[in-house]
Amino acid sequence: MSKGRAEAAAGAPGILLRYLQEQNRPYSAQDMFGNLQKEHGLGKTVVVKTLEQLAQQGKIKEKSYGKQKIYFADQDQFDVVNDADLHGLDAKIVALTAKVQSLQQSCRHMETELKELTNSLTTPEMQKEIQELKKECAGYTERLKNIKAATNHITPEEKEQVYRERQQYCREWRKRKRMATEMCDAILEGYSKSKKQFFEEVGIETDEDCKVKLPDP
Repeated sequence: MSKGRAEAAAGAPGILLRYLQEQNRPYSAQDMFGNLQKEHGLGKTVVVKTLEQLAQQGKIKEKSYGKQKIYFADQDQFDVVNDADLHGLDAKIVALTAKVQSLQQSCRHMETELKELTNSLTTPEMQKEIQELKKECAGYTERLKNIKAATNHITPEEKEQVYRERQQYCREWRKRKRMATEMCDAILEGYSKSKKQFFEEVGIETDEDCKVKLPDP
C-alpha cells in the first residue's frame, strides 16, 4: 500500500462517520465508496471494512437485507420530535395565517369598492366616500400589521421562537421521512412483491395513509 493510500485508510473512520452523521440517511458500502472515493481517495475494501468496524463499535447502525448491508447514523444522538408539540405549533400558525388572509381579503374588497365608487359617484360624493374608505382601510391595515407581528397574541420573541421550532420539527420530519423512504427503496430492490404488499406485511403507515401532509418550509 502506498503512503497516500495508507494515510487515506487511517482517516477513513472519521471521514465515514462524519459523512453519515451530516447526511443522516442510509447508504450501502457501494454508495459510500462512490460518494467519497473521488474526494478522499478511499478504496472500496477500506470503505467496507471501516463501515463494519464502526458498526461493531456501536458508532453507527447496520441493517442487513439479504446480501446487502445498509449503514446509517445512530438516531439516538438526534433530538426527538414531539408530535403533540408539532401539531400545536402548526395549529397556531394556521390560525394566524387564517386571520391574515381574512384581513387581506377585506382590504381587497375595500379597494374594489373604492374603484367602483370612483367610476360612479360625483366629485363631492366621491371625495367623501374615498376619505371614509381610506380611514376604514387604514384600520384594517393596522389590524393586519398587528396580526403579522402577533402583538395581540404573543410577543415578537415568542412568535420567532414558534417559527424556529416549527422549522426544526419540519426539518427533522423531512429528514426521517427521506431516510425511511430510501431505506424502503433499498429493501424493495431485492423484494419480490410490490411496494404496497411490503408495507402491508411490515405494518408501515405512510403520511398519505394518515392524511398528513408535510408543511412547506
